[in-house]
Amino acid sequence: MTKFSKIALCAMLIGAAGFFTSCNSEDNTPVPATQTLYQKLGGTTLVADPKNPSQMIEKGRLSYRSVVDSTIVLIVGDILTNANGNLSAHFAPIVSESGTPAFATNAAELSDNLTDFFSFNTGGTNSINTYSGLDMVAAHKPGSGAGMNPRMGIKANNASYTKFEGYVGAAANLNGVPTGSEVYNDVVAVLESLRPAIVQDPN
Repeated sequence: MTKFSKIALCAMLIGAAGFFTSCNSEDNTPVPATQTLYQKLGGTTLVADPKNPSQMIEKGRLSYRSVVDSTIVLIVGDILTNANGNLSAHFAPIVSESGTPAFATNAAELSDNLTDFFSFNTGGTNSINTYSGLDMVAAHKPGSGAGMNPRMGIKANNASYTKFEGYVGAAANLNGVPTGSEVYNDVVAVLESLRPAIVQDPN
């Protein structure tokens, strides 16, 4: 797993900004540190976990998990109803398990991995957010060999990745993040920073 991706570097630089202040040449007033996206989504504030009210969860992580879960539901829903332009070819190994106990287990694992990835790479510094999965190139390269993902159906092209971004945008809307808001635009920027690694089909 390559933990030091471009997005991780960006997150590190944003996080490091919290330790430094730049001074105005006229009044030497410190400039406020820029918040990471994880902080904008609620950061480390603990709230009751809706899936397990007896446990607490960081609000930033919960925000990501909620959007990730909604994205999965939207994608799978379109596949099962054979909606035009659905991503069935990309998620075929997962969708083939629909209706089986394996589906729930593997969908939960996918949700956890994606939540870890986005939390870890956008400012979630606690150990709960450590990402240990495949790097983005390997995670989106179908196959069973080293540096490949047997649970990926086909390679993504720009059109299918843009479609995926649309699902994430719709999921963000469902979770109270309006299109065009600062947080929404930050999420789009994160997704766009991943496009070169994820899109491996030039067609």
